Amino acid sequence: MIETLISFAFATLLLALSPGPDNIFVLTQSVARGSKYGIAIASGLITGCIVHTSVVALGFAVVIRDNEWLLYSIKIAGAIYLLYLAFKIYKSDASIEFGDSKTSSQSLWKLYKVGITMNLLNPKVTLFFLALLPQFVIANSYPDWIQIYVLGGVFMLVSLLTFYTIALLAGKAASFIKTSTWFAPAMKWTQIVVFIGIAVAILIP
Repeated sequence: MIETLISFAFATLLLALSPGPDNIFVLTQSVARGSKYGIAIASGLITGCIVHTSVVALGFAVVIRDNEWLLYSIKIAGAIYLLYLAFKIYKSDASIEFGDSKTSSQSLWKLYKVGITMNLLNPKVTLFFLALLPQFVIANSYPDWIQIYVLGGVFMLVSLLTFYTIALLAGKAASFIKTSTWFAPAMKWTQIVVFIGIAVAILIP
């Protein structure tokens, strides 16, 4: 179980570091407004993950365990979704858009709620959790729902610490990020590689 958690934590860290909609939003708002705004948004985003973890743990985990065809379908759907994201990133430019002055008038509480709403209204997060978490469940061990909650907790903790670090560093390095010519392209290709790697890992038995 410990080895599985370490492997899962490492995979989560790579995912959290890979530029995606969530950490890009944390990054840009931290650069434009300051670290505390990024931290508020990150807290909201991770709070929303509690709901997605519960959906998997209390409902879908048993169904997935008892239906191999459903598990395989979820693997395919998850892999296709990740490859689709990689393709969209490949077709896009490497620019980063920074926020406007409107955000500065919002309270930290409002930004926290924005983070929760962004997460809960994105059904792709549930699909991702359904594709990822069950792959690390150990058969004939603790009940599946307990393992799902533990894995979800590890995911949230690692992601939260990573997002907080991004917010703190971005707030201090705003001038560098805004003027760098290589930062955005590097983020683009890192994301493509990580998404393709996760898609391949999902399909491997």
